Amino acid sequence: MRDRQPNRGRREEPYKVNQKIRAREVRLVGDFVEGGNAVLPLDKAIKLAEENDLDLVEISPNVNPPVCKILDYAKFKYEQKKKQKEIKANAAKVVLKEIRFGPNTDDHDFNFKLKHAINFLKEGAKVKAYVHFVGRSIVFKERGEMLLLKFAQALEDYGAVEQLPKLEGKRMNIFIAPKQSKK
Repeated sequence: MRDRQPNRGRREEPYKVNQKIRAREVRLVGDFVEGGNAVLPLDKAIKLAEENDLDLVEISPNVNPPVCKILDYAKFKYEQKKKQKEIKANAAKVVLKEIRFGPNTDDHDFNFKLKHAINFLKEGAKVKAYVHFVGRSIVFKERGEMLLLKFAQALEDYGAVEQLPKLEGKRMNIFIAPKQSKK
C-alpha cells in the first residue's frame, strides 16, 4: 500500500463556506439579520446568502451554534491575508551585531570597538561581545571577564545587559540590548 498525500499542493481552507458547514443551525451575525444576530437553520442561512450573491462563512466554529457571517469569501480571504502581511511587516526585526575581543585587548582597540558598539545600540541592534580564547590564553579567564564587564559598564547609558559574561567553550559572551528610546 502506497502512502498518498491527500492535499498535495493545496492548503485546506481556514474557514468553512456554504455547503461545507456541518451544523444544523447557525448563529448568523451581520447586516443581513434584524437586530445584528439570529439563530437560523443552515439551509435558510445559505439561501439568504445566495439571494445576495454572497457566501455563508463560518467565523467561529467552536461555539454552539457556530457563528456565521454573510460576506464575499474571496474578498474576506484577501483582507485576512493583507492583515497578516501588515502584522508581519510591523513586527520588530532584531539585529544582532558581534564584537570580538582577545583576552589581551589594548585600550585603543577597546575604545575603537566601544564606539562601534555605541553606534550599533543607537541604531537599535543588540550587541554580542565576546572574548575568544586561543590556545593557552584560556588561563586568563578573569582578564576576559573583567574586559567584558568594563565594556558593559561603558555602555550603561546606551544599553542594558541581557546576559552577564558566561564562558561557553573557548568564548566568553555578554549580550547587551539597546535601551528603548521614548518617542
